[in-house]
Amino acid sequence: MSEVTTVKKKRVELLFAAFLFLVGIIVFVDASQLHVTYSQADVVGPKALPYAVSGILVLSSIALAITVLRGNLAEGEEGEDVDLSQPSDWKVLLPLLAAFVINILLINTAGWVISGTILFFGSAVALGSRRYVLTALISIAMAFGTFYGFYLGLGIKLPAGILSGVL
Repeated sequence: MSEVTTVKKKRVELLFAAFLFLVGIIVFVDASQLHVTYSQADVVGPKALPYAVSGILVLSSIALAITVLRGNLAEGEEGEDVDLSQPSDWKVLLPLLAAFVINILLINTAGWVISGTILFFGSAVALGSRRYVLTALISIAMAFGTFYGFYLGLGIKLPAGILSGVL
């Protein structure tokens, strides 16, 4: 590896370490502005996880910067499963992107169950599924499962949309 390539790699890895550090600081500041609506006498509240994530990000960024400055650079990806000389497969990427955009546009009005079903079904079909009925049934099950998993398991209410009286 030439010296110019090494310097560029070092610069990119240090830039990534700086990015991790910045994200850690942003998470810390954001966590410090959380308003707790119940008794703050609890030992572990909703602020604990963001603070832990922030600490992990900051410590990881510092460790990465030290490692890079000592000369230990990451190995480049060989791309054993990917032919890097081939162009992107837009026949897969565009429908996948469309499924995500449709989900974003419909989630508040149609609700998670409908938009999630479209997201799961569209993603599976874009990635190669050709068993449409089975894919649709699994997509519906996943949308309902995640809706109730978030609601019952985590206490987070996903938008019900037009199914608000039914769910």
